[in-house]
Amino acid sequence: MTLQRQLMRAALLTSGLALLLTLVGFVTAQLITLRESTVTHLASLGNVIAANSSAALAFHDTEAAREILGALRADPSVVAAELFDQEGNYFAAYPISISPQNSQQMPVDGGHRFEGRYLIDAYPVVQNGARPLGTLVLTFDMAPVYQQLLGLGAVAALVAVIALFGAYLLSRALQRQISEPIAALVATASAVSDRSDYSVRAARVSNDELGRLTDTFNKMLTRIEEQRGALLDSEGRVRAVLDSALSAVVVIDTSGRILDWNQRAESMFGWQREEAVGLNLVTTIIPERYRSDHLSGMQGFNDSGAMPILNQLIELSALRRDGTEFPVELSISAITTGSTTTFCGFVTDITERRQAQRRIESQLNRMNLHNRITRAIGDRQDLPSIFRVVLKNLEDNMPIDFGCVLLYDNAGETLTVGNMGASSALLARQFDLVESMQIPLEPSGLVRSVRGELLYEPDLHDSSFAFPRRLSAAGLGSLVVAPLLVESRVFGVVVAARRTVAGFSSGDCEFLRQLSEHVGLASHQAHLHSALQLAYDELRQTQKTVMQQERLRALGQMASGVAHDINNAISPIALYTESLLEREPGLSDRGRRHLTTIQQAIEDVAQTVGRMREFYRPREAQFEQARVDLNRVVQQVIELTRVRWSDVVQERGIVITPQIELAAALPTIMGVESEIRDALTNLVFNAVDAMPDGGMLSICTCVSPSPAGSDSPVDEQVVLEVRDTGVGMDEDTRRRCMEPFFTTKGERGSGLGLAMVYGMVRRHTAELDIESAPRQGTVVRVKFAVPASGPESAVRLPTETTTRRPLRLLIVDDDPVIIDALREILEGDGHAVTAADGGRKGIELFAAAQAGHEPFAAVVTDLGMPYVDGRQVAAEVKALSAATPVLLLTGWGQRLLDDRDIPPCVDRVLKKPPRLRELRTALAELTLPPRVQ
Repeated sequence: MTLQRQLMRAALLTSGLALLLTLVGFVTAQLITLRESTVTHLASLGNVIAANSSAALAFHDTEAAREILGALRADPSVVAAELFDQEGNYFAAYPISISPQNSQQMPVDGGHRFEGRYLIDAYPVVQNGARPLGTLVLTFDMAPVYQQLLGLGAVAALVAVIALFGAYLLSRALQRQISEPIAALVATASAVSDRSDYSVRAARVSNDELGRLTDTFNKMLTRIEEQRGALLDSEGRVRAVLDSALSAVVVIDTSGRILDWNQRAESMFGWQREEAVGLNLVTTIIPERYRSDHLSGMQGFNDSGAMPILNQLIELSALRRDGTEFPVELSISAITTGSTTTFCGFVTDITERRQAQRRIESQLNRMNLHNRITRAIGDRQDLPSIFRVVLKNLEDNMPIDFGCVLLYDNAGETLTVGNMGASSALLARQFDLVESMQIPLEPSGLVRSVRGELLYEPDLHDSSFAFPRRLSAAGLGSLVVAPLLVESRVFGVVVAARRTVAGFSSGDCEFLRQLSEHVGLASHQAHLHSALQLAYDELRQTQKTVMQQERLRALGQMASGVAHDINNAISPIALYTESLLEREPGLSDRGRRHLTTIQQAIEDVAQTVGRMREFYRPREAQFEQARVDLNRVVQQVIELTRVRWSDVVQERGIVITPQIELAAALPTIMGVESEIRDALTNLVFNAVDAMPDGGMLSICTCVSPSPAGSDSPVDEQVVLEVRDTGVGMDEDTRRRCMEPFFTTKGERGSGLGLAMVYGMVRRHTAELDIESAPRQGTVVRVKFAVPASGPESAVRLPTETTTRRPLRLLIVDDDPVIIDALREILEGDGHAVTAADGGRKGIELFAAAQAGHEPFAAVVTDLGMPYVDGRQVAAEVKALSAATPVLLLTGWGQRLLDDRDIPPCVDRVLKKPPRLRELRTALAELTLPPRVQ
């Protein structure tokens, strides 16, 4: 193949390969871009549909889900959409021809995938951004995308073919500029080779690189002629080479007399060539301990013509002119010219080689030590054990005179002594360094080390920092501090010291740096192992918690109906109790006190029933504070818990003696009385459970000044203290006792009591102290701030807005006891009351009154009634008389208020058990006569 064809082929292959790679890259980039844009478009569409489907999944409304998925018909590329619930069951699909039987399985791992011409992607359906409800799976037809990509590829291929043809035409014209000068050079070279005629010169045809190549070729022919004469100077050149050799070349005769040596020998041994010629080699540069062997070898060669060390490399020592000895490598060769025999010795100074070998051996020893330490710490999963192994190996094998690990606290800018080697601990006593001791960062001079730098102090006696001076006082001379890093963060340093000044080489420092990296990695792995173990334990605890929450949720759903019945049952008690306290002036103090306790217990029952909803639906935060008499709360809790600390334990023959000490004239505090009462009740129950063999239960209140230096704006605190003489807690239990679901009672405890107490303390911006020790009892102190003098309550209680006037009222309820109680109370207020024991009868009575021109001023109705409920009653009343107020009195009142689910025809919602003040205020406000304009 000619040069022209080779250049043409190279140009076309290069151009074709470049065009092919460009075409492939263009098509690949377009494919990736189109796929990514399609995935992004489908993700936007999927997220919108998933967000709109959350309500349908939450309420199990398949029709709404189908309607939402039907919106996808606007995008013809979306060929299918399937909605699954949280358990992965089929819920709805688009188009409607997809049924549970022909639906595909819900993706297990989520995300998008390509299957043939289709793109399938899954999107989570969540409620409020946190609660997962199900999964939406969309199927997108990629055929239009691939058709678009095919068109782009065809256009690109056409452009590539045209470009390749243009490259062919252009290269055909340009290659001649290269091939013709080279052909001329080839012809000239052939003439020189064939005829050995160095006078031939090539003609220059251009001024480019090929022209310069022609000139260079011509000059080369000229130099070949000149080099013929240069060969005559080869002897001198050989001499120059010998003089420039890195080894000393020494020529001696058979008697050992030096005949000649090169410049390297002059610098190695210290004699000039003129001085060395004539000296005896054995007595000049051979150490005395080797001289007899050399002399016997020379004599043996003279006698038999053989020398054992000829043409062999041997290592021995040599002497310089000043008498210093150094290691050399020697090779001797015999040179025979006619009848004369001389020896040529090549001597190489191997001092640096020996030093390098020692460095390598030292490095190997350090590597072996590094490997031993790495294997040793690899089997350990706790930091103290890792540090002990590292320090022991450094003391025994490096060795070092002192070693320790300092742990770094970034927040406090301090170093804490974590571990010390066994030998180092004895030395550390001399300068008062003990484990767990804190070392301030700045005065210690270790700032650079905690920033990730290796710190080397070759002479501790000259150091101006506190920590190196402390080591110097114990007789240590040099120090290396290597940082321990985890993910580019320093969590500690390794300290190694020796008694000698400049006791660490660069290799030692590098070894400690590499070792610190491995120790940091092992520490990180130990931390990950601990974190994994903790995560596993938390996962198991979370699983138990979830199962417990599921049981509580099911219990709460069942308790919802029970709560309504409880509210209905205690409503007459609440009404009669409040009526007696209000209208019976002849009650004795004891009777009034008992009725007050009953009234408080009813309120607590009502609030407890209200909180039963939290098992399955968290209520909205309501935190309205008022002034609370803590002494009265303590007395109420003692009465309410008497059965637990007195009667129940006495059945087992156990006696718990209460001791109540209440401070006189105790200031009131701002808070929610029911929450404080619940928290105190939990503390009493915990104290009783902590005394299985009986003991003393002490509850006291007092006033104490705020601690000095606190941020509290008040000067005094009201202290509530609960003390028991029970089993107590160890330090670990005391630290964790406030964690939710942490309990030491086994199946008897839920682990939520003290967590609820802690939550109350946080909401009241109070302080909580717990003192406990095994078999020494427990003391719990809650400290409330004394508010500044001001209004008695942060919340204005409802008051009757006008003077009570007689009204004609209709009461609708299916519970005759509640009807009787309401009738008696309202008639006692002077109202005319008509009662109906059901919704249908109530509507009939109201319609009859309207027709008889004796309308009712207001209607009080229950919500849950058979056949006709309160919503229907309210709607019928408003249809007959839009101006008649309707008051809904129901056991689900708090739920309606929290959910803002008040029926449209209801003017006011009151929860059961009713309070007379609220009932009277509502009637007064709803039946006010119209104002005169």
